Amino acid sequence: MDKLLIRGGRRLEGVVTISGAKNAALPELFAALLSAEPVTICNLPRLHDVCTAFKLLSSLGVAVDHSDARPDVVTLDAGKLTSREASYDLVKTMRASILVLGPLLARFGEARVSLPGGCEIGLRPVDQHIKGLQAMGAEITVEHGYIVAKAARLKGTRITTDMVTVTGTENLLMAATLAEGETILENAAQEPEIPDLAEMLIGMGAKIEGHGTNRIRIEGVERLHGVSHQVVPDRIETGTFLCAVAAAGGDVRVERANARHLDTVIEKLREAGAQIEAGDDWIRVKSDGRLRAVSFRTSEYPAFPTDMQAQFMVLNCIAEGTAVVTETIFENRFMHVGELVRLGAKIEVDGKTAIVQGVDKLSGATVMATDLRASASLVIAGLVADGETIVDRIYHLDRGYDRMEMKLRGIGADIERTR
Repeated sequence: MDKLLIRGGRRLEGVVTISGAKNAALPELFAALLSAEPVTICNLPRLHDVCTAFKLLSSLGVAVDHSDARPDVVTLDAGKLTSREASYDLVKTMRASILVLGPLLARFGEARVSLPGGCEIGLRPVDQHIKGLQAMGAEITVEHGYIVAKAARLKGTRITTDMVTVTGTENLLMAATLAEGETILENAAQEPEIPDLAEMLIGMGAKIEGHGTNRIRIEGVERLHGVSHQVVPDRIETGTFLCAVAAAGGDVRVERANARHLDTVIEKLREAGAQIEAGDDWIRVKSDGRLRAVSFRTSEYPAFPTDMQAQFMVLNCIAEGTAVVTETIFENRFMHVGELVRLGAKIEVDGKTAIVQGVDKLSGATVMATDLRASASLVIAGLVADGETIVDRIYHLDRGYDRMEMKLRGIGADIERTR
């Protein structure tokens, strides 16, 4: 099993390029199921989850044209599907696999999708997906661990989800594009990956308004055609590198980055004392000396993202002062705390709140990644710790970060992949 060996204490200098967003690429790959014509997706990140999506689509009969010569481009042809079933063996490792449910049901009138797995960061039920599709006229049962759905043709309706759900919004948005009549999604998620998906669907002939707000209107059409679409830059990868430079110190220009998607994170980094400049597609971060501890609370976009909580916590671990971190999205998203404490951090957890008291330095040790963003936080901790840090179980990291150790090495980090 691969590990990362990090020798801390180096400043980060230079240029790093951000890859396409995992959380946009996955729903956009599955959106290809909505059309019988070829769909080309560009700026794909090289991730384990993307490979899993390819396997899942191939198992359904989608022709996947993807080569090492152009690893960031794939063409998908769902013209001749051979199956409507997403099996447990593929779905269990990636929660985003639930996103085949809406497209399959909308285009073919049936779907059998295993209940999903993925990171162990807390319950993320799919009941909102099911309730929304039932409101559109689908007959859905859960049998032997599978969601079994049928509908002659989905009917447009008004859907208000009980909570803000990103994948729920995406599933219902895709399903509504081929439904009969108008669908209104109330309480819709507003993360930048959703309007990016909507723009792809519009390019395929869908009629969508209000994407990027909490109320999306979709007028169903008879069919969707092919499209070529470029994935939006990954805001969480961007934020992770900003936190890494802020914590380790240095001067790095982050390219292919959209600062508008990270307003709250950038505001907190500036509050901590990091210097940040931004243009249309780049961000420059400079950090010298010890930063100040900054409290924050995670919430739905556009508030501070839960996917940046662990990375920013590392900065607080070595900052001057004490910070209070409140996690409101996932109940198990403090699992990295115990590993940070092994490195010398002072953190106390009380329910949804972590109190972080800054220390002068962290000390290298062997730590174990528990989920995707926890992995990134441990890498950042290793960059600032004295001595050597080994991060074990980095398969989590490979699910969501495109060659992270190579990009960090390119800006001066002493980091290597080992076994």
